Amino acid sequence: MSHEGIRISSKEEKARETEENRPLPRIAVTPEKVRVLLSEGKGLEIDWNDGHRSAWSFAWLRDACPCATCIEERKGDGRKAGQPKPKPANLLPMYVPPVKPDSAHAVGRYALQFNWNDGHSGGIYSWEYLRRVCQCGECTFDATETSGTPN
Repeated sequence: MSHEGIRISSKEEKARETEENRPLPRIAVTPEKVRVLLSEGKGLEIDWNDGHRSAWSFAWLRDACPCATCIEERKGDGRKAGQPKPKPANLLPMYVPPVKPDSAHAVGRYALQFNWNDGHSGGIYSWEYLRRVCQCGECTFDATETSGTPN
């Protein structure tokens, strides 16, 4: 008999997982205004229908790509969404251009997809995902309060 796939978790872990996966109200994941600041090279800004405002840099968004490949890579490295890869200690570091999208487009009425200048384009950033990874002080404070650790 195999016990593969059986996971024992504490009440605290279960409560945290339940909190992280709780459905968000529709008004909280419906954007009122979306600004992809490509020409400025700044990032993404969203005003949500519930009055909240979120903003992300392009570098953070690339490091938080929600595609399966990037998620698995982050898990393997022990990184969280938005956390950059550790830089190798080279004697003479090579210049790497800043990460930014070459283009962005809507995916239906529920997401954005970026075509990054590093050739990657697999991630679909749903409105719900973006709201859950909001980097504003209010949201990062709430995440720290509920989980006990910063995002």
